[in-house]
Amino acid sequence: MQQDDKTLWNQKYAEGSHKWLEPDPFLQAAYEEFLSDLPPGTALDVAGGVGRHSLWLAQRRWTVKLVDVSDVGIGFARKNFEKHLQARPGVTMPQTQVLDLTSARDLGTAAFDVVMVFFFLQRELFPALISAIKPGGFLIYKTYTVDQQKFKGGPSHPMFLLQPNELLHAFSSLRLLHYHERMKEKGVAELVGRKST
Repeated sequence: MQQDDKTLWNQKYAEGSHKWLEPDPFLQAAYEEFLSDLPPGTALDVAGGVGRHSLWLAQRRWTVKLVDVSDVGIGFARKNFEKHLQARPGVTMPQTQVLDLTSARDLGTAAFDVVMVFFFLQRELFPALISAIKPGGFLIYKTYTVDQQKFKGGPSHPMFLLQPNELLHAFSSLRLLHYHERMKEKGVAELVGRKST
């Protein structure tokens, strides 16, 4: 993100926006269907904000790294991790990194068992997301589509809205395990893909 976007997100977090800790139901559903039988591994939470998804996976003994442009959001994430994870034996505190995702092109190579992205769209980052997944690892992605323009809230600029089937085509190199576009209450696309071994 550009500096003004970083300032904008810092201000949003400072004013109390986007501070809920409940994980998105899609993460819970994807985890139950595809990951619950696997041993805990490593995960990357892209644009993870105050850490709701990182926290949820860490509670299940995953080793998580959260990256976000907002140092204010990261600060809240660290406090949330300390509050909810510190006293739990066998739980690893998530790592955090302030990172400008508009200029980042390297998120690691075959470094994570799961890469998750929720309500963030930076198309130039798609190759880095794929590269960061270990062979046999998973991508869990959910964000807004152009159908969101029919509803209140959320982004309205096309830069932040997926075209129909765009997410599906962008990650066609992965084995598709789940893809769905919703147009009820929100316009969103959901994808779970797995990298070949």
